[in-house]
Amino acid sequence: MTPRDPLDAGAADAAVTDSAPPPQAAAASAVHPEPAAGDLGPAEAGDLDLAGDGDTVGTVLGRRYRALTLGIVTVVSLIAFEASAVNTAMPVAARALDGVELYAYAFSAYFTASLFAMALSGEWCDRKGPLAPLFTGIAAFAAGLLVAGSAQRMWMFVGGRAVQGIGGGLVIVALYVVVGRAYPQRLQPAVLASFSAAWVLPVIVGPLAAGTVTEHAGWRWVFLAIPVLVLPPLAVMLPALRALPPSELSAGMNRRRILLALAVAVGAGLLQYAGQDLSWLSLVPAAAGLALLVPCVLRLLPRGTFRAARGLPSVILLRGVAAGSFLGAESFVPLMLVTQRGLSATAAGLCLTGGGLTWALGSYTQSRPRLEPHRERLMGLGMLLMAVSIAMVLLALTDSVPAWIVAVAWVIGGYGMGLAISSGSVLLLKLSRPEDAGSNSASLQVSDALGNITLVGLSGVLFVTFGGGEIAPTGSTATHQPAAFGAVYVAMTAVALVGAWVTTRLRPVTE
Repeated sequence: MTPRDPLDAGAADAAVTDSAPPPQAAAASAVHPEPAAGDLGPAEAGDLDLAGDGDTVGTVLGRRYRALTLGIVTVVSLIAFEASAVNTAMPVAARALDGVELYAYAFSAYFTASLFAMALSGEWCDRKGPLAPLFTGIAAFAAGLLVAGSAQRMWMFVGGRAVQGIGGGLVIVALYVVVGRAYPQRLQPAVLASFSAAWVLPVIVGPLAAGTVTEHAGWRWVFLAIPVLVLPPLAVMLPALRALPPSELSAGMNRRRILLALAVAVGAGLLQYAGQDLSWLSLVPAAAGLALLVPCVLRLLPRGTFRAARGLPSVILLRGVAAGSFLGAESFVPLMLVTQRGLSATAAGLCLTGGGLTWALGSYTQSRPRLEPHRERLMGLGMLLMAVSIAMVLLALTDSVPAWIVAVAWVIGGYGMGLAISSGSVLLLKLSRPEDAGSNSASLQVSDALGNITLVGLSGVLFVTFGGGEIAPTGSTATHQPAAFGAVYVAMTAVALVGAWVTTRLRPVTE
């Protein structure tokens, strides 16, 4: 799975001091933060010298911050590894549990639960400090892995993924709050840059390691082994976390925002359940889901978001469209390569690795100062590249086309995501007043999560509608259902093209 971009460095500085919840990582999606263009000026350049000697000035790896920095980076790396490993093992797990028809919900359940957990964690951190939500989140994340790894039915597996999502949402917000409270402002960009770097190695190693474990030891060990790896970094960073200053806020949690997020998560869950059933009776949970989802989403996002109003609303809308369309297609790539083209789980996972690397390259490209005047055009180019890459995957449904075309397509799509997602974070700050940067950044993350939930769920509905649920379980003769995968890729290509149109609405009328 390619890394997600929850927030650029500048936005994170604002978000961790705001009562609104900071971003997710996608974890679990997923996600990896990119420093925004211009965030690291001459004053911060010395802070990026990671060979600090621990003097009174301090660097992120000096004596004062070394244990905390290494602990944070290790936790992020493990979450990144889990994200890439799960994408590799998921096709085998779904077939082994005879639950291919629920395949999409193993992904969307994570994001649905994390959406609520992010709102809860933001309030919890502001009122009680990050220690409790961080450790609670890590415990929930590990528990979810254990439930998924020991599941005997697909619905148990999906439930485990939802518990993981609660943990992931709590953890990523708490980590950003730790950065905001534990490090001086001039060192925060360096720490946030290390978040991004922490994704690189897992994206490369994760598919190969998970594929090897899946093929030789079984898919369950991909989930069961990771919780043990979380313990060492926690032990390293615990003393530093206990030394953090207590929260200065004494007011209660913003229950309204938490309840809105909970209603959105429940509404999205009901819609996903209705989409799975596809019967007349499913109209009841579908109507209830819409009744919860629509009004609450309208209150969580800026006015004009869903009609692509010029300026900030379109920036926030584009985030959900970009993230959701790419993940909606990506979620079904390993399953397609395993069931339709006969690739191993390892080979299928490796086809996505190049996308993670070019994502970082695209992010670097958009950060060049000389390209700043062309930011909106860069985002339009990024969305078009994503549409092209998803459409190219359709070619792999034809046996005469080599399967490596998918790897080429994801290299192109990853670069487009780097251009579009990272530029969107920069543009959000540019269009936000300083006092609104935190809440607007939180709205960007809500849009990201909603895009993932909605479009992955839509992909699952299309997949089942066009016969994807008939794919045989492991050990049986595979039932080829190219129409099921084709429906997913055509729909996500169309959504990416809609995103390309939204980029024409990013510049405010006043400019």
